[in-house]
Amino acid sequence: MENTPAWASDLDAWTLAMRAGRLSPHTAALRRYHLERLARDHGDRSPWSLTLDDLTTWTGSHEWGRETARSVRSSLRRFWAWGVATERCPVNVAEGLPPVQPAEARPRPAAPSVVREAFFHSPARVRLMMRLANECGMRRAEVAQVHHRDVVEDLTGWSLRVHGKGSRERTVPLPDDLARALLQCPGFAFPGRDGGHLSARYVGKLVSAALGHDTTMHQLRHLCATEVHDETGNLRLVQTLLGHASLATTQRYVAVRDEKMRAAVASRSLRWARAV
Repeated sequence: MENTPAWASDLDAWTLAMRAGRLSPHTAALRRYHLERLARDHGDRSPWSLTLDDLTTWTGSHEWGRETARSVRSSLRRFWAWGVATERCPVNVAEGLPPVQPAEARPRPAAPSVVREAFFHSPARVRLMMRLANECGMRRAEVAQVHHRDVVEDLTGWSLRVHGKGSRERTVPLPDDLARALLQCPGFAFPGRDGGHLSARYVGKLVSAALGHDTTMHQLRHLCATEVHDETGNLRLVQTLLGHASLATTQRYVAVRDEKMRAAVASRSLRWARAV
């Protein structure tokens, strides 16, 4: 870290502690990034000399969206909690940071016509990424990590072991042709440098660029959730497919189709008209 010698050793130790706790590399990197931003603005001081006022002033001075602000607040609270646990500081000053209410989440499924057009014009690698997101409801980080050894066959068909957030794994069903496509990829389906895989950010960038129309890769996950719920009417099934810890989170992914609402209202209105 440049110009932050007072922070470097503590952030290295915290990063090691996060790895020891088997935090996902993506989450650990994001939390460290938040602290590095704070360090750049306070690098002439030890982190443990900062006060609640310092942290409140710093977080309040940035024009972040709600979700980013919530994520930064969580990182600061966890860093100072670790500082208390390791006796680097006597108190978690970040505990007093004002809570940030989550933004009102609305389902944002990609338009099927946009997805079909992008699929038709994209190279094979990007089409495979799109299929995993759209047909299996996978996050960009989960797509990036797909390996041929994660494809398994059982009595009911092909499945894929998905490496989800927080190091949680789940198994999702795979269409036969998608399973065959993944089995043809030796090692990682989307290899990067040094024998690893592409970053989640790069996978998301490739797919979002292919979709265009201000459509993101994550909106394929919303589309999957909405259409699977339309097909089954089973929100718990959708939760399991997407790997959500909370059913409330899943509800924010499933869009209510206007045509279905109209049909339901019209049908009920007709029944009442006949009854009066």
